[in-house]
Amino acid sequence: MEQLKEKIREQGIVLSEQVLKVDAFLNHQVDPLLMQQIGREFARRFRDQGIDKVVTLEASGIAPALMTALELGVPLVFARKHRSLTLTDNLLTARVYSFTKQMESTVAISASHLAAGERVLIVDDFLANGQAALGLGAIVRQAGASVVGIGIVIEKSFQPGRRALEEQGYRVESLARIASLAGGHVSFVA
Repeated sequence: MEQLKEKIREQGIVLSEQVLKVDAFLNHQVDPLLMQQIGREFARRFRDQGIDKVVTLEASGIAPALMTALELGVPLVFARKHRSLTLTDNLLTARVYSFTKQMESTVAISASHLAAGERVLIVDDFLANGQAALGLGAIVRQAGASVVGIGIVIEKSFQPGRRALEEQGYRVESLARIASLAGGHVSFVA
């Protein structure tokens, strides 16, 4: 997606050779027109998979996942990182390590929102080491559902996430694949 790459070039801030800050349009302030285009692109790539639900992780994955679910005409379910008074019983859970936050947390989805036999598309904002997507995949499998693909807005291809997901048999579609953040410059996979 050229428009996404252009946004990354114009508004992305390279904080280190491992970290790209895109809070101006993706994960703090959200560009709704860009999210709409992202949703359309994921829907185009996965439309033939018979998707029943889109699953993501709160909070940064919600915007692109919601637009994807809207385009596909299916519900969005997001895994919660924090317990609440209303999310207590019959939970599907997984431990997920966040590269950006440098911490592990338990994420949960109510079992009433995923059913056996459902076909699920996972959508997330970033792919680094693949831990979030692997955790969501584990939750989907706990429900007896299947993951038909994983849509990633921005992939840091120099980190091992794609390989970890593909080794588990997942189809991974990334809209912008970053080859390097060296020298404070974003370069994309050709």
